[in-house]
Amino acid sequence: MHDRYRMLLEQVREGRLSVEQALKQMRKLPYEDLSFAKVDHHRSLQKGFPEVIFCSGKTATQIVEIARRLAEGGAPVLATRAEPEVYRALKRKFPGMEYHREARLAVLRAEGPTTAVGAIGVVTAGTADLPVAEEAALTAELMGGSVTRLYDVGVAGLHRLIDNLELLLSARVLVVVAGMEGALPSVIGGLTACPIIAVPTSIGYGAHFGGLAPLLAMLNSCAPGVSVVNIDNGFGAGYIAALINRSGEERGVLR
Repeated sequence: MHDRYRMLLEQVREGRLSVEQALKQMRKLPYEDLSFAKVDHHRSLQKGFPEVIFCSGKTATQIVEIARRLAEGGAPVLATRAEPEVYRALKRKFPGMEYHREARLAVLRAEGPTTAVGAIGVVTAGTADLPVAEEAALTAELMGGSVTRLYDVGVAGLHRLIDNLELLLSARVLVVVAGMEGALPSVIGGLTACPIIAVPTSIGYGAHFGGLAPLLAMLNSCAPGVSVVNIDNGFGAGYIAALINRSGEERGVLR
């Protein structure tokens, strides 16, 4: 969105666009009312990344129209919890649309080269946690972060984690995804100095209560520096990790 404003201002300066024409275009930049949705075009200015489409509960037609309005500004489009039929509808409109089936993400990347920055680690306790972890990793990557994945290193085989300690210690921020008893974020929090975003997943047996057990365990972590997002919220974790990573980059923090 910064680029959109800059482009308009440059066109006015060069005489290719009148002040009145620029104002007309800028009127819809705060948000655009589509009746069924109000597309927040200022999200890029506020967060440094455009509004993201949460697909659950929306029709394919609504999702495509929201994506079209977001893409007009040249920004990337990210649609979460996108089922295959939603992706197919998006693909018809946007040939460059990607689909990451495991993470249920539809992605339209911004034009032009991008440079990944920082050091974000995404860690899972088990292979079953991969869909949530991939949602986090892909979100953080799309927001400009350099992401390293470390999967299936849960506490049932702690030696797997210890063998990768150097990777954990080099991260600027870690997203740690775990189901079952949800112990992994606390273990990693006791080994590392960086912020940890814990993600409980709905993977587990009966008394796991669909993710409630690891959620409560993570909220009660005695390791400092552990924060927690909601059950299966890989997108939220990846987004926060990207903001922390970017903040460190802007401050010139080196890892």
